Amino acid sequence: MKNIYEFLKNLKEEKRLKKCQLLIVNDDRQAQIASDIVSYLGFKPFVLADFRANFGDDLLSFSDELHEITKALGDFYSYKKQDKILISPIRTISYPLPKEKCFESFTINFADTLHLEELKSKLYNWGYYFVDIVTSEGEVSIRGDIIDICPLGSEAGYRVSLFDDEVESIRKFDIEDQKSSKEEIESFSINPAFLALDEASFEEINEQVQTVSSDAFIKDIHSLGFWYLNDLGEYLPQNLSSFITQEALEELDEVYVFEEKRINKDKFLLTPQIYNSKNYQEINPANVKEFISFHKDKKITIISGTEAKVKGYDLDLSDKNIKYIFDNQIINLVSDSEVIISLNKEVKKRRKKKVKLVLDELQYNDFVVHEKHGIGQYKGIEPVTVMGAKRDFVIVQYQGEDKLLIPVENIDLIDRYVADGNSYAVVDKLGKGSFAKLKEKVKDRLFAIANDIIKLAAARELVNGIKINTDKKILEDFPKSAGFEYTKDQKRSIKEIFNDLSSGRVMDRLLSGDVGFGKTEVAMNALLAVIIDGYQAIFVCPTTLLATQHYHGIKKRFEEFGINVAKLDGKTTAKEKTAIKKGLENGDIKLVIGTHSLLDIKTSNLALVIIDEEHKFGVKQKEKLKHLREDVHIFSMSATPIPRTLNLALSKLKGMSSLLTPPSERIGVRTYVKEYSEKLIKEIILREKRRGGQLFYVHNNIASIEAKKADIEAIIPNIKIDIIHSQIKPDHAEKIIEAFENKEFDILLATSIVESGIHLPNANSIIIDGADRFGIADLHQLRGRVGRSNKEGYCYYVVEDKKQITDDAVKRLVALESNSYLGSGTALAHQDLEIRGGGNIIGEAQSGHIKQIGYGLYLKMLEDALASLSGENKPEKKSVDIKLAISAYISDDYINEDRVRLELYRRLSKAIDIQEVYTIEEEMEDRFGKPDVVTKQFIELIIIKILALKLGIQTISSYEMNITFTKSDDIKETIKSPSKDDDDIIATTLRYLRK
Repeated sequence: MKNIYEFLKNLKEEKRLKKCQLLIVNDDRQAQIASDIVSYLGFKPFVLADFRANFGDDLLSFSDELHEITKALGDFYSYKKQDKILISPIRTISYPLPKEKCFESFTINFADTLHLEELKSKLYNWGYYFVDIVTSEGEVSIRGDIIDICPLGSEAGYRVSLFDDEVESIRKFDIEDQKSSKEEIESFSINPAFLALDEASFEEINEQVQTVSSDAFIKDIHSLGFWYLNDLGEYLPQNLSSFITQEALEELDEVYVFEEKRINKDKFLLTPQIYNSKNYQEINPANVKEFISFHKDKKITIISGTEAKVKGYDLDLSDKNIKYIFDNQIINLVSDSEVIISLNKEVKKRRKKKVKLVLDELQYNDFVVHEKHGIGQYKGIEPVTVMGAKRDFVIVQYQGEDKLLIPVENIDLIDRYVADGNSYAVVDKLGKGSFAKLKEKVKDRLFAIANDIIKLAAARELVNGIKINTDKKILEDFPKSAGFEYTKDQKRSIKEIFNDLSSGRVMDRLLSGDVGFGKTEVAMNALLAVIIDGYQAIFVCPTTLLATQHYHGIKKRFEEFGINVAKLDGKTTAKEKTAIKKGLENGDIKLVIGTHSLLDIKTSNLALVIIDEEHKFGVKQKEKLKHLREDVHIFSMSATPIPRTLNLALSKLKGMSSLLTPPSERIGVRTYVKEYSEKLIKEIILREKRRGGQLFYVHNNIASIEAKKADIEAIIPNIKIDIIHSQIKPDHAEKIIEAFENKEFDILLATSIVESGIHLPNANSIIIDGADRFGIADLHQLRGRVGRSNKEGYCYYVVEDKKQITDDAVKRLVALESNSYLGSGTALAHQDLEIRGGGNIIGEAQSGHIKQIGYGLYLKMLEDALASLSGENKPEKKSVDIKLAISAYISDDYINEDRVRLELYRRLSKAIDIQEVYTIEEEMEDRFGKPDVVTKQFIELIIIKILALKLGIQTISSYEMNITFTKSDDIKETIKSPSKDDDDIIATTLRYLRK
């Protein structure tokens, strides 16, 4: 920082700052520092991303950096004043970058005339992806007279409505919920998503890309085009007046391990170097006010994001000796004549990513569960003509090729079948009463579980809890010692726990959050609150490994408070056990961390029990912990997301908190899809070994796992490998994991058993063999094993032969490759993860029942059982059979993407009031234009269904002009329509129902 500041400041004073057009730094952190300094000195910085690919790499997994580079270069060239400086990490600037002519843009204005074919061709050549639904920058969707586009660098999409070929309106829309704002805008500008290429240049690059030898999964301009710019590229250090930092020069040898395509290394050695500062020192004052008073004779500048922050440091805004700058820069320097202090804290730049994947809830051949008929296979949506009228039906196939046709307005009667990862569905026989009997059996079992939960909650309500004082300065200061800024979810969860602890009621709270999202940090705040108030706490983990991890982490954080922390698990010697138990009984030990060994202890004044990975403990074990003392507070943590339905049901009985945001210092995992080759496996393993790391190798077949080990050993002799899978005894498996954590071997070869629960920060590469045979949720979960420290993780999805795998598998893998951002789990596998999480949150593993009826229905039934035992009267679900001779469906002329139609069918079928239907209709009109006749009639059919359900009507049918309504008591009423036309039948039916 000091070197760059002094150098640029001197240039400015000599009026030579314009001579520095390009500043070369070593990485993106130094680029950020340089950007703050350039901005502070009154110049305009443009920062290129740190592009760490090697020539020929598949660029899909570097799409974020390439987008940022394209955006920054485009902005740099379009800024026409002289006071600008381009800042680039050395790896980025060593490659040829696109010339200025590649960064045109164009504007779409209200009332412009658009030639659609020309526009499509231009956007295609500029690198835009054509998609069904625009969910990310660089995508476009053209549907009849509606164009949705999200230009590069834009947070929102733009929706253009055409009247014939004239722009009738332009509005922004939210790429998450697809809804546009009511406000119309005059114009917006479109920049290239790759480069502004004409057709000839695009074709030339594309043809070249097809012919090169590369292990890229899909060869196209997005995955390889950047390497073949040819005449369109230039080496900027040759063309711009440049300076380089010392740190960037030191990085040279590492950058030039792979030399191909990079500028000659000598160019950097000849570039003028930024010298060492003799006058400035970097500072980090603990007490800003004191520091300023000590240097009061110097020129003092304070930088702060807000005035409130200045007041928070007890500084005087009216002090004429201090210059205040309200900005977000971070510069902390002192010299003989000057002091610059920034009150801003470094915020790690996290890539803003939106949900990129709208996952179809149902795919062809998926197993589904029908509430009455059981498990079948989804075979798509087909139009069927009944009595001369056309309607869409969902086809579900059962045993013996039997098919069930479900009208799309009742699609809510089926749900995807998901059991645990290893279960395979057994299809039921249609019309056989066995599924109803099975449901009754499960229902009885669920009532017993629900009854236990409610009894326990009721008993705890009657007990007065230990009141903890959570309003202490020490608790306010504790988060500051974490070394990172808490996420808003962490802050909220801590507040909820403190409210519970100080309320005088007994706390029973569950915190759920992905691994590495900071649950333990939240727990430490609760532990500290209880211990400094004079009470004891115990922290229970399912495994010795986890107990050891927590023990070391918590002991270190609590050292400064003089808190005596002990560990009690299977490895504790008999002598140590006796001493710990004695310390707990007489109150000397305030906190003990351990495994099941803690179930039988006695304490002197226990106030809090924390249960980690709570879904791994059985009901009986959890009860034992709760009975340690009646008024003890219980705080459970789980890395498994809680399904929404269960969350609602259980939240009446226990507190719920969740962490959905990753901590800012975590980096996303770089993801690649590759075809298997020995050379590739060798390169991945050696690359990770070079940086001192270890690897997971996932091979999901126990029968051939030993052979796989021999294969890897043949590729790399002397590599140390150990194997873990579900048939290895738990205590032995634990020893293997521990040896891996202690770096006793290099590769943990495992089945998908490693997909949850272990935190091994030194293992930062994972190879997933046969990736095309995994579901998207499993692939995302497995990827989550790496990149758990501040080191970048690498995930390789490897397939045997890319020509042999299905289109769906290709889509799934490529989507994962370009979606490696943190928290993408929610986007990628919302349903799978949620449903999987529900299994044993209630404690007892119900895998048998779940396998028979699927998680979705199991949770629904548990929710019903809890509701009815809590005295809540949940109305019984009714259905209505509509047999009107009208054509009503969402037509494929109106929406031609099947998955979008399916999503709308599902949402409309689940609507329970008319207002909801109108809201969806408004959204449809906004996204796809005015509905055509049959689509409009389908929306009216849904309104008929909702009104009929409220009136308790079971069947509505029509023949010619007669419309018959059958009520729940089998009384029928027939009315006449003016004609047998669809619109008359609908209008007459609606009139009758509304009356």
